[in-house]
Amino acid sequence: MTLTLYNTQTRQTETFTPLEPGKVKMYCCGVTVYDLCHLGHARSYIVWDVLRRYLLWRGYDVQYVQNFTDIDDKILRRAQERGVTMQELSDRYIDEYFTDLRSLNVMDADVYPRVTEHIPEICDLIQALIDQGYAYPAGGDVYYRVERFGSYGKLSGRKLEDLQAGASGRVSEAEAQKENPFDFALWKRAKPDEPHWDSPWGAGRPGWHIECSAMVRAILGDTIDLHTGGGDLIFPHHENEIAQSEAASQKPLANYWLHNGMVRIDAEKMSKSLNNFVTIRDLLERPTEPMVLRLFVLQAHYRKPLEFTAEAIAAAENSWNTINEALRFGSDYGKQLGWPDSPECQAEVQARFTTAMDSDLNTPGGLAIIFELAKELRTQRNVLVHGGKLESDAQQLAQVWATLVELAQVLGLEATAAGTSTESGPGDAEIEQLIEQRAVARKAKDFAESDRIRDELKAQGIVLVDQKGGGTTWHRE
Repeated sequence: MTLTLYNTQTRQTETFTPLEPGKVKMYCCGVTVYDLCHLGHARSYIVWDVLRRYLLWRGYDVQYVQNFTDIDDKILRRAQERGVTMQELSDRYIDEYFTDLRSLNVMDADVYPRVTEHIPEICDLIQALIDQGYAYPAGGDVYYRVERFGSYGKLSGRKLEDLQAGASGRVSEAEAQKENPFDFALWKRAKPDEPHWDSPWGAGRPGWHIECSAMVRAILGDTIDLHTGGGDLIFPHHENEIAQSEAASQKPLANYWLHNGMVRIDAEKMSKSLNNFVTIRDLLERPTEPMVLRLFVLQAHYRKPLEFTAEAIAAAENSWNTINEALRFGSDYGKQLGWPDSPECQAEVQARFTTAMDSDLNTPGGLAIIFELAKELRTQRNVLVHGGKLESDAQQLAQVWATLVELAQVLGLEATAAGTSTESGPGDAEIEQLIEQRAVARKAKDFAESDRIRDELKAQGIVLVDQKGGGTTWHRE
């Protein structure tokens, strides 16, 4: 089985072959830390988290780096509005990033470089570009000569004559000192009362694009295996990264460029600039179970647009309830069924899952296999709840469950802890407590209280089943 990935630069699905056998160098463009992360960010970081998890599961040693942009015009404006320093604002939203993304079970990167920690490396790269004629200082600024880089546009497919200076809103309008309106800033002269750093060209701060080029180079080297990010970064950010890095090193920056599709609301891209975004915090406080949000993202192929609707979230919640119930089958019934401590996985199912995921990280195909396993376990759970006899061999069922748990972990889907619930209504611990109260009432022949507890739980979707031999089991409708 061979992993294939769609390479944005070649516009082809290619066999993945790392630079060094068994090892992967992977860089993901991180957030600009001036506000809470929105659902578009969640999609991107969940998708690349799954790629990383899948590579690890396949046996690769993955070095994963994701930066924080902690100096930017937007950060400066927001800090000034709130009367705080740029660092105070950045530190706050870096903390908020970790709160939100860890709640979605996104693994921490191996390294989180900050731009402000890499100013010397940024200056060194700019100087190298000047020395080679790819950049020039002008009045305290430094610009990149776009026309000097002959293959500019190879990632985005745009022709130089069609490009617009200042794309993305990050690069200032062309100044008189520019040689060409297409040239973009590598270093920006400091304005009064702005944070700044010393450089050979005067006090200032780096441009956006040079930051990632320098951090990749400093931590991972001249060429990496995978460079990932949202589709909105293809131009100008990733195009400019290529121009800077490859001009300086004369080597490919990345062998594979991967980009996820955008999240859309009312057929428009979700973004802060359009003011139509929903933050991760908004969704989790509604409340939406974190695993529901993760499942919602993975139900669509990563390169396709993802349509956000209340109905889509509700459907994901129903799907997650099925998976979650199945994931907890082992802890609920494994001991009762005499399962071994570490059941074996089903090799044939693992192989089918691998085939799906090897096809350009086809998470919908992987989820289809997970649902097969989950539905089988849910069927058997209902049999046990109603005191019936298992239709499947107990040991085979143990293998089904072990396979489900392993494959779900590859997608970062993990069962809700005991005592909590993904559905609205009481958690497991509260249900068990009410069942005990009902048992006491029945023993005291207080049938009115017993019926009240049963009816209360039923109104919340909890069905009680009194067993012939004594005791009561329950399940959610």
